[in-house]
Amino acid sequence: MLHDRDRIFTNLYGLKDPFLAGARARGDWDDTKALLAMGREAIVEEVKKSGLRGRGGAGFSTGMKWSFMPKEIGERPHYLVINADEGEPGTCKDREIMRHDPHKLIEGALLSGFAIGAHVAYIYIRGEFYRETEAFQRAVDEAYEANLIGRNNVHGWDFDLYVHRGMGAYICGEETALIESLEGKKGQPRLKPPFPANCGLYGSPTTVNNVESIAVVPDILRRGGAWFASIGRPNNTGTKIYAISGHVEAPCVVEEAMSIPLKDLIERHAGGVRGGWDNLLGVIPGGSSVPVIPKSVCTSVLMDFDSLREAKSSLGTAAVIVMDRSTDIVRAVTRLARFYAHESCGQCTPCREGSGWMYRVLSRLARGDGRIGEIDMLEDVTRQVEGHTICALGDAAAWPIQGLIRHFRPELEARVQARRHIQAAQ
Repeated sequence: MLHDRDRIFTNLYGLKDPFLAGARARGDWDDTKALLAMGREAIVEEVKKSGLRGRGGAGFSTGMKWSFMPKEIGERPHYLVINADEGEPGTCKDREIMRHDPHKLIEGALLSGFAIGAHVAYIYIRGEFYRETEAFQRAVDEAYEANLIGRNNVHGWDFDLYVHRGMGAYICGEETALIESLEGKKGQPRLKPPFPANCGLYGSPTTVNNVESIAVVPDILRRGGAWFASIGRPNNTGTKIYAISGHVEAPCVVEEAMSIPLKDLIERHAGGVRGGWDNLLGVIPGGSSVPVIPKSVCTSVLMDFDSLREAKSSLGTAAVIVMDRSTDIVRAVTRLARFYAHESCGQCTPCREGSGWMYRVLSRLARGDGRIGEIDMLEDVTRQVEGHTICALGDAAAWPIQGLIRHFRPELEARVQARRHIQAAQ
């Protein structure tokens, strides 16, 4: 369990003033100039030492990602892009930061921008987050008025922060599709290489990070990378915001230690599974794009990157979707398959054709209209889609179906057999 003294997001529930006066009272903007005085390389090394891994789903080392940026600033400016698109079903953590702790994100953007040599940052916010955008824009305006950011600010590093609202495409949560959208183009992923650190926004060196990844940077630098690394377990360090929804007594968004057992997380913070732990069917542990895990796995698995990978799932965005035994798991995953088929940008053939095909076949199996042999064929197609697309949307379409077949195949078979019995009786 995370000690209160180690919490970073001390206003996650909005119980205190979210704006500048309240933020300063909670320690934000406290001697930020001294942190900048550490120097670019020292900041990157401290973030590396902390073990911070990207909080947007991929889990790549944040400090390592920053180190890919050119050391010298040439004719092309450097850019920081903050991904606040948050379109993953079940995920609702970044919106809480923007709504209740926006100055952590703004200060983090300044420090991160300095570390990568960027004088300009863009935050790409999901268009449906209207009130969150209002709150965050107010905080940005406050920071400008207080001369905390902008030209000739009190910290000595010119830094502009622009708020950009996206318009509803899930694919724009992928970093290169987000860059395309920022440039005014259709949101479709780019081929890599070149990677954004070499050729990103407007053809310039760019780093794209998740909201939570940037917002924790000030506390890491103030308290030290070793403090952050002491929470959790090796390679899975620090605090993490978890969003718990579904069939629990008290759905919530909570900051906890990385590597907390999933069962403890649900029982201590969400009031437990509706009807008790024995009524649990399964959990999607990291947002709708990751494979579901059954109760037998949920009992012992830890909420971190490595433990969930060993369980053949993923931490993803740490959006915990709990399903009790009243859930029609086949219909639930079919609904997710429909979502990913709808959100495919259509650029890659395996995803464009495969996501729709998988949804249609799974729909028939859900109705019992399919054949037993089609279950193996469906799984085979998921393997052909997975890993064969420019971005990870193909994986996101395939993984929920793989999890369903891996753990709940008898449910699929029972539907087909039940339908046959009905037809035989008629």
